[in-house]
Amino acid sequence: MTQRLHLVFGGELVTPKKNVFRDVNDIHIVGMFPDYASADAAWKAEAHRTVDNAHMRYYIAHIHRLRDEGSSGSTTEELGA
Repeated sequence: MTQRLHLVFGGELVTPKKNVFRDVNDIHIVGMFPDYASADAAWKAEAHRTVDNAHMRYYIAHIHRLRDEGSSGSTTEELGA
């Protein structure tokens, strides 16, 4: 069975109109989750907790989509860039 990891993270944005964090050192890592359902539940909990701050945003990153070990890397990746 393939594991599909998801990372939930968030923080305060410079402006609600852009996905640019005010301070990357203050990014809140909620955690790594083994499936989308549990990641979604964690994301909802954090989003609801910070609903009063319009600059706070939480995201779900699909870690399993970042790299497929079975396929070769991109030209840029192989050059070390």
